[in-house]
Amino acid sequence: MTTSPNGARRPDMGVSFAGIQLKNPVIAASGTFGYGIEFEDVVHLDKLGGFVVKGLSKEPMAGNPPPRLYETPAGMLNAIGLQNIGARAFLNEKLPKLRQIKNIVVLANVFGYTREDYESTIQILNEGEGIAAYELNVSCPNTAHGGIQFGSDPRALDEVVATARHNSKRTLIVKLSPNVTSIAQMAHVAQEAGADAISLVNTFVAMAIDPETRKPRISNVTAGLSGPAIKPIALRMVYDAAKAVKIPVIGMGGISTAADIIEFMLAGATAVQIGTASYWDPCATEKIVNELRDWCVEHKIGKIAELTGGLVVE
Repeated sequence: MTTSPNGARRPDMGVSFAGIQLKNPVIAASGTFGYGIEFEDVVHLDKLGGFVVKGLSKEPMAGNPPPRLYETPAGMLNAIGLQNIGARAFLNEKLPKLRQIKNIVVLANVFGYTREDYESTIQILNEGEGIAAYELNVSCPNTAHGGIQFGSDPRALDEVVATARHNSKRTLIVKLSPNVTSIAQMAHVAQEAGADAISLVNTFVAMAIDPETRKPRISNVTAGLSGPAIKPIALRMVYDAAKAVKIPVIGMGGISTAADIIEFMLAGATAVQIGTASYWDPCATEKIVNELRDWCVEHKIGKIAELTGGLVVE
């Protein structure tokens, strides 16, 4: 803990994972923060630990038709369909603007429907500068093998992570799907295939129905559930995954307060991601960073990184 010019004690909020230094453990999650630039007028991007740009594919994608968002008690359903401008357009149109902003950490989320998709997208992004890491979204259906999610099948996960590892010149984070029998097994597979870190959890497959029309609330019928409703399950999965691997874990799932972050860190997370809270309040990420600092001061925490894995089990 350091001392500020006015004599107040300041905690060390910095964390690091896989060679990446963050000024604090708060990362804005992919799909909820656009390309970062959209939030520049409401959030000081340089106050965040980092942010993950929305999922990128080799070619642009239009996403799913509406309705594709639906609010649920303590959560939200989304089936955006990974709408994005494509990796090449990101390099040419968005990344140069991000590089003009000082002291930010940009992570690029990458997805695909075949191993070749991941390979091609990463190769394009390798051409750019200013990306700290790739986050591999493995919750997409593997069209070459009957549509099962890459992240739900150990062999498919191993193959796609190994492919990404071979092609990536950057830190590789694998974002795990919670829709599995054993999250510990999938975390271990990702580690052995070459992941530098894992992030979890992605959304849970869910749905909602309008009883008046008897139709699904989402055009895609099923969607991904996020928000506070999933936090207790996500927390347990982070705990299980952290015990199963030696690589760093980035926790997410329903985080909306500083206390939530402390829980995830105690369960084993080095850093966290905040997603759905940004829909309710575009300033949520920065507000929570400030709350987290205040919490550390109040509880006399000198270095926040020391909380990771500090759960006391009697």
